Amino acid sequence: MSANYISARLKDHYPTLYTSTDGRVAHECILDLRPLKESSGGVLGVSAEDVTKRLMDYGFHAPTLSFPVPGTLMVEPTESETLDELDRFINAMIAIRKEIAKVEQGVWPQGNNPLSNAPHTAAALLGEVWDKPYSRELAAFPLPSLKQSKYWPPVGRIDNVYGDRNLFCSCVPVQA
Repeated sequence: MSANYISARLKDHYPTLYTSTDGRVAHECILDLRPLKESSGGVLGVSAEDVTKRLMDYGFHAPTLSFPVPGTLMVEPTESETLDELDRFINAMIAIRKEIAKVEQGVWPQGNNPLSNAPHTAAALLGEVWDKPYSRELAAFPLPSLKQSKYWPPVGRIDNVYGDRNLFCSCVPVQA
C-alpha cells in the first residue's frame, strides 16, 4: 500500500516503471530518473546519483540506486513507515524535481547547483567562501521544516569511481 501511495503521489513528477495495467506496483516502486539527465543537459545533466545525494540534505538515506534498472531509484517503504514519514519523503522528491527544473531552465548551471554539489556539510556551509549560484540557506534547509530537525551529512560528495578503483583498507591489522 505504501509503495502505491508513493507512486501515485509522485506520478506527475517521476514515472514509475513496472506498473500493472491499473498503475499499481507491488511492495516497491521504481522511479525512473533516466529522462532527467537528458532534459537537464545531457552528459552534465542531473543524474539519479545527484538526486540520491540531495536526498541527504533533506534528511533521507537514499533508496536503492540503479537497481534493477540503471538510472532509477527503487523505493521500498516498510510497513512501519508512518503516513507523515511517507509524505515527508514525497515532499522532498517533489522539491528536488523543482530544483531539477531550474537546471533544465538554465536558472542554475549544470555542474554547479544544489544537486551536483550535494550533500552539503555544515563545514562547507560555514566556510568563509561561498561561490555557488544558490544560497547557503537553500543548500542547508531546502524545506522550511528542516529548520526544526536537521540531519547534517558528515561527508560531502566523494569521487565514487576513484574509490571503486583505488580500494584501501583502514582496518586494524589482524595481528593487533
